[in-house]
Amino acid sequence: MNARDPLQPIQPDEASAIAAFANRTWDEEIVPAITNYIAIPAKSPMFDAQWEQHGYIDKVVRDAATWVEGKQVAGLKLEVIRLPGRTPVIFFEVPATKAGSTDTICLYGHLDKQPEFNGWRNDLGPWTPKYENGLLYGRGGADDGYAVYASLTAILALDKQGIPRPRCVGLIESCEESGSFDLPAYVDMLKDRLGNVSLVVCLDSGAGNYDQLWLTTSLRGNVTGTLRVEILTEGVHSGDSSGLVPSSFRILRQVLDRLEDSKTGELLPQSFHCEIPADRREQARATAQILGDEVWKRFPWACGADGGPTLPTSTDPLQALINRTWKPTLSVTGVDGFPALKDAGNVLRPYTAFKLSLRLPPLVDGNEAAQKLKALLEDNAPYNAKVTFNADGRVGAQGASGWNAPSLSPWLEDALNTASQAHFGAPCGYIGQGGTIPLMSMLQKSFPAAQMMVCGVLGPKSNAHGPNEFLHVPYGKKLTAAVAQVMAACP
Repeated sequence: MNARDPLQPIQPDEASAIAAFANRTWDEEIVPAITNYIAIPAKSPMFDAQWEQHGYIDKVVRDAATWVEGKQVAGLKLEVIRLPGRTPVIFFEVPATKAGSTDTICLYGHLDKQPEFNGWRNDLGPWTPKYENGLLYGRGGADDGYAVYASLTAILALDKQGIPRPRCVGLIESCEESGSFDLPAYVDMLKDRLGNVSLVVCLDSGAGNYDQLWLTTSLRGNVTGTLRVEILTEGVHSGDSSGLVPSSFRILRQVLDRLEDSKTGELLPQSFHCEIPADRREQARATAQILGDEVWKRFPWACGADGGPTLPTSTDPLQALINRTWKPTLSVTGVDGFPALKDAGNVLRPYTAFKLSLRLPPLVDGNEAAQKLKALLEDNAPYNAKVTFNADGRVGAQGASGWNAPSLSPWLEDALNTASQAHFGAPCGYIGQGGTIPLMSMLQKSFPAAQMMVCGVLGPKSNAHGPNEFLHVPYGKKLTAAVAQVMAACP
């Protein structure tokens, strides 16, 4: 055990040493490792049904596990766990160096990726990493292939300085971008081995800017699936049939009108809404003051009809934050049944299919919402058309629930601000995120007393899931050092 007083707060020279270690490890080891990782198209099972045969997920899992084991952390035990038919999970554990500590810090990340998407800069691509001006471009580096590497580096940064910390475990999955439908089986299997989790560190979230540490206070849930409307068995001449055969696209529009007001984007069923807690409104108000118009200006707006930029649903910073974190929202993320424009003849198409993504407020149950959405869309189809909605995921887990963070313990609130000041020179910011991390609601149910440090590198223009995704390396370095400092403060 370390001789250093475990109650002694991190001293300025220790914070500087932690930062120096994080910087060096990122430059010499993490950036090269993530560069190799980006080059591997380890798409999540939802986007690569043959993921087992292709072997890309196994490759990135093996690479990360090898890197972790190569750090030779004292007492480290690592296992790659593979349940039949499920994506693998890395589980590692490192014993406490803090005398008398019985608590555990659980560090989470994932290694599966979103698909390629289009619109990448000519010199960039999803699987062609490029490091430029501190930004590492390519799919998955920021979301969030770096997490396992940063987690081990944070542990090592403390151990190298002789700074005591509790026991640490790592849970790195490879199904997150598909809704983590494989993860519950692993969490159940590992529950006893996880131990008494008092702090969860999740590195899969975002940042309001790159100037301070940001704590995620809430996450939306999500239901994804395919809505399909069939009216014919094959396409027919539109001149012969239109006006008599109803358009499958028009029927689909009518069905979606049950769900969404197309003029405002408001979701109509009240069961998809929830009350916004007063403390979250106040935190959003404070964040709106910090970020101002950058809340909405950070997106790549197109040129509008008047020559100026196209506009968001709200230019009020507070309302913009609420809209993207606490309001349910429908997006159409894919289509089928449409020929390419160059191939589109005068044919009335037999079917139309949309891939839907319904983001849910943090307090709405995702699985219940999936069932209600299916009934809403399928019942009483116009023209007796065949309307089906098939949610993604497995039976019983077809929607991912959101998450509202528990109240901060005084020690964590103080540690977050101290770490942010030490490594960014600014206080910690608090922000809700519009994305989904299914593990957080799972862990909160399993460990209701645990504190949650949900953070990440997905700041302005980092564009996870889209073209030109980048990992902001300078921010990643500071985040790693800040995480280490918070871990040292864990009782």
